[in-house]
Amino acid sequence: MNFYPVFLKEMIIFKRRLFRIGYLFSNMITPLLYLIAFGLGLGRGISIDGVAYLAFVVPGICAMSSMTNSYSWIATSISVGRLHFKTFDEYIVSPVTPSDIMLGEVLAGVVRGMFASSFILIAGVLFGAGFPENPIFLVAWVLNCLVFACLGVISGCLAKSHEDTATFSNFFIMPMAFFCGTFFPLDKMPVFIRVPLSFLPLTHASKTLRAAFLGEGVPAVSLGIIFAFFIILFALGVVVIRRVNR
Repeated sequence: MNFYPVFLKEMIIFKRRLFRIGYLFSNMITPLLYLIAFGLGLGRGISIDGVAYLAFVVPGICAMSSMTNSYSWIATSISVGRLHFKTFDEYIVSPVTPSDIMLGEVLAGVVRGMFASSFILIAGVLFGAGFPENPIFLVAWVLNCLVFACLGVISGCLAKSHEDTATFSNFFIMPMAFFCGTFFPLDKMPVFIRVPLSFLPLTHASKTLRAAFLGEGVPAVSLGIIFAFFIILFALGVVVIRRVNR
C-alpha cells in the first residue's frame, strides 16, 4: 500500500479544485461542445452503418475526453512538481519505490479521466444516445485511462519545461483525438493514413468503447492491444521514474 500516499496527495489536490465552479466547467465545456456541434448539429439526421450519428459519436468523445484528461492531469502535475515546486523530490527521499509512485500517479489519472469523461455519458443519455449496453464498456474505459495516465507520467518525468509537455500533446495527443475513430470511421481515411492509425491505442479504445456502447460484438483483439499498451507503458514509466530518482 505504499502507493496510497502518492494517490491520496493527488486526490486531495483534485478535491480542492473540484469545488471551484470555473474548474468544474472547464472540464465539461470542451467535450460537451464537441458533442453538441457534431452529435446534435452536424450529425443530426445522419447515420453510420445504420447507427444514429449521436450514438456513434458519444463513445468516441468519451474515449477522447478520458484520454486527454488522464494524460494532461498527470503530465502537468508531475512536470510542475519536478521543475518548479520540487515536490517530486519528496518521493525520492521517501520510502516508496518507483513502482509505488507510478501506480499512485496512474490511479489518480484514471480517477481524473473517468470523472471528466463521465459528463459525456450523462449528456449522451440526456440527448437520447442511450447508455452503454455491454459492461465491457467499463473495462475498456478504465484501460484507456490507464494507458494515457501512464503516458502522462512518462511525459511529465521526461519534460524539461512546460513547452515539452505541450509539444507532445500537440503532436501526439491532439491528432489522436480527431483521427482515431472518434468522430468518423477509420475506413473513411486513405490507406496510407489508416494503417499508422491502426497502431495507436486510442483507435482500439474508440473501437471497443463504441462496440460495447452499441451492444455489438466487442473486438477482443482491440481490448488485448489496449491492455498490452498499458503493461508496456507502465513498465516504461517505472524505468523512467527510476532514472529520475538517480
